[in-house]
Amino acid sequence: MEQFLCPTALLNFNHTEIHQLVTNRGWLQLANEERIARIYDFVQNEIAFGYNEADDLAASQVLADGIGQCNTKGTLLMALLRKCGIPCRFHGFTINKRLQKGAISGIAYLLAPRNIIHSWVEIWHQDRWINLEGFILDKAYLSSVQKRFRESEGAFCGFGIATNVLSDPAVEWRGEDTYIQKEGINHDFGVFEAPDNFYAKHGSNLSGIKRYIFLRWIRQSMNRRVHDIRRGNWSFFQIEN
Repeated sequence: MEQFLCPTALLNFNHTEIHQLVTNRGWLQLANEERIARIYDFVQNEIAFGYNEADDLAASQVLADGIGQCNTKGTLLMALLRKCGIPCRFHGFTINKRLQKGAISGIAYLLAPRNIIHSWVEIWHQDRWINLEGFILDKAYLSSVQKRFRESEGAFCGFGIATNVLSDPAVEWRGEDTYIQKEGINHDFGVFEAPDNFYAKHGSNLSGIKRYIFLRWIRQSMNRRVHDIRRGNWSFFQIEN
């Protein structure tokens, strides 16, 4: 398991801010089950769902941003887990961009690749690998979507969600797999020791002129939209529909 505990350029868990966070929260003094639970909850809910400048950011930058999506929150989660002695690895996929519709729209949706780079984190716990994906959306955001679509039955796809049961997705850490976007996966790249290895081989979601437009104009509006959803302000949705 040693290779799944090492720091990397992206999993820079010896960074001062990450070290201080782990120390201040007292996670190293907890039993493994509770340690995982606290770290999971921190990344799920204290790092709000939102869009960073890129997928391949170091964990310390994601922590400083205070927001993240599947790939960036996953990097931070892995760094915190490894810092606390929990072996973990990266599992890469693509998801159909329809999963993001609603959370993003207009030009942002048009710019997004049809197949979006996606990932989840796998941890070694109780002699098996457990898949963690349910940390992507903070509870406030997810709850707002659930309330808005409370009459939804069966499968739901959109607003950063792809699940068979919107009212009760498996997002809580209970020692088992957690998922929130799993049903949108359309390609499996397999597992990697760290996100660094994956991005070096497969790249990230945006490059060139699309990345420039995203950074200069699009990202801020996407995050405002996510913030409105979290606050229960659905006026934009009424206009679009």
